[in-house]
Amino acid sequence: MLPARGLSPLSVFAAMALAGSTAGAQTPAPAAPATNAAAPNAPAQNAASPAQQIAQQIQAFYDRTTDFSADFVQVSRNRLYGEERRTGQVIFRKPGRMRWNYAAPSGDVIVSDGRTLWAYQADERQAVQQQLGQSQLPTAITFLAGTGRLTDSFTFRLLDANQFRFPSGHVLELRPTTPQPSYERIIFYVDRASYQVVRTAVIDAQGNQNRFDFSNPRVNTNVPEATFQWTPPAGTSIVRP
Repeated sequence: MLPARGLSPLSVFAAMALAGSTAGAQTPAPAAPATNAAAPNAPAQNAASPAQQIAQQIQAFYDRTTDFSADFVQVSRNRLYGEERRTGQVIFRKPGRMRWNYAAPSGDVIVSDGRTLWAYQADERQAVQQQLGQSQLPTAITFLAGTGRLTDSFTFRLLDANQFRFPSGHVLELRPTTPQPSYERIIFYVDRASYQVVRTAVIDAQGNQNRFDFSNPRVNTNVPEATFQWTPPAGTSIVRP
């Protein structure tokens, strides 16, 4: 679904974990990709591990969050398509409502009313329509809607925050307990004081990366339901996978 633009709903939903400011966050150090694989025979983590404790604090923060909106910068790095930088605004409300408005000149939109998920590519006048319950979203997303928990579906590992040029916070790697075809791991950059995630990167087995940074967050502002209603423009070609 719209792979050249990095617009797959899976990647976008994964980025919804970002509701915070990116103040102080820097681009990862070049050596960061060396952390791709955990030791194959690493022992199972217990609930008392520091990585698990941070994951639980992240969960607790988003349990208290009913809606948010923020500006975002998306940087997609793909071995075939190169690098692309895009900007826009995201609005999210539990349960399952979201809207990503990409800035001009693209005008792309990704929107869900809690039942139907639309991904609209303006330059091709094409919209992909899918039922939200059939979109195979990872728990990294459903925990935001109150229907899943991070600790149920991921293992966690703390990475060297200095190596990732994020010394003021935590850098947490999430790997799904069940292998996923669309991504291999997710990196959360976590504010040390609030446990708000301020950046996320979704990385696949080939090393392609879809990273989101958010700024100007607005949390629990009672976003209206009408925000998440969307009708395809006249002449739009609709694809239903």
